Amino acid sequence: MTTSRDTAQETWAWAPVILLVTAFIQYYGASIAVHLFAVASVLAVGWGRAFSGSLMLLAWRRPKIDVRSAAGRRALIGPAILGVALVSTNLIFYLAIARIPLGTTVALEFIGPVILALVAGRGWRVRLAVVFAVSGIFMISWVGVDLNAPGVAAGIVLAILAGLFWATYMYMGRRLTVEANGFDSLAIGMFIGSLVYLPVVLPDLPVIFGDAKILGLVVLVGLLSSVTPYVGDMVIMKRINAGTFALLNSLLPAASLLVGIIFLKQIPTPGELGGLVLITIAVALANYPGNSLQRKTSAKQNPDV
Repeated sequence: MTTSRDTAQETWAWAPVILLVTAFIQYYGASIAVHLFAVASVLAVGWGRAFSGSLMLLAWRRPKIDVRSAAGRRALIGPAILGVALVSTNLIFYLAIARIPLGTTVALEFIGPVILALVAGRGWRVRLAVVFAVSGIFMISWVGVDLNAPGVAAGIVLAILAGLFWATYMYMGRRLTVEANGFDSLAIGMFIGSLVYLPVVLPDLPVIFGDAKILGLVVLVGLLSSVTPYVGDMVIMKRINAGTFALLNSLLPAASLLVGIIFLKQIPTPGELGGLVLITIAVALANYPGNSLQRKTSAKQNPDV
C-alpha cells in the first residue's frame, strides 16, 4: 500500500525531472522571444508573453474573484504581489537577454534565489550547497564576460535585478500554494501584473497586435515560457519548501545553456561549463538523503509523519 510518506518521496524524486522538462520548454520560448526582438520592442514581447499566459490560465482555472467585499479585495493582495513580481521578472529578464547571452543571464538571476535559499534553508549541507551554487554562478557569469562591450554591464545589472524579483515570486508562490489555491493565485496575479505594466508598453503594442504572425508567436511564447513552467513550479512547490525549491532551480542554467547553444548558437565558455559542475554539486547536496531541510519539508507536507 502506498503511504503519504511514499508519495512525498516519489514527488521529491521527480521534482528535478519535472523542473528540467519545463525549463527546456521555457527557454525554447525565450529563444523565440530573442528572435522577435528584431521586429518588436523587448518590453512589448515580454508583456505579451505575460498577458497571453494570464489569459490562458484564467480560461483554464476560472477563479472566483470578489471585488465587492473588503475580504475579497484583501484576498487579491497576495496574488497581486506575486503577479507584479513575476511580470517584473519577465520584463527585466527579457531586457537582459537582449544584451547578454541566455545562459549568463539565467546564471546571474540565481543571486536572488540563492539568497532566498540561504535564508530559508537549514543544516550544513544546505549551507554548503549555497556556497557551491554561488561559486558556480560566479564562474558562469564572470569568466569570459567583457564588461566593456556595449550593453554587457547593463545586462548584468538587469539580470541581477530580475533575480531579486524572482526570489520574491518564489517566496510568495510558496506561501500562496500552502495558504490558498496556487494555480488560481498565479492566474489572477499574472493578469494583475500585466495590467500594472500596460501603460508602460502601450505605445509599443500596435506592432504586435497589427501582425497576426507576430501575435501568434508572442502567444506561443506565453504558452511555452509562462503557462508551462509556472504551473510546473506550483506543482513542485506544493511538496517542497522555498529554500529547497531555490536550490533545485540551480538546474536551470544548464538547461538555458543547452537551449542557447542549440537555438541561438551561443557557445559557452570554459568558465560557464565549470560553473555548471559546481551547480550540479549544489543540487546533489540539496537532494542528499537525510537532509534536515528535506526532513523538515516532508514533515510539514505530510500530517501523518
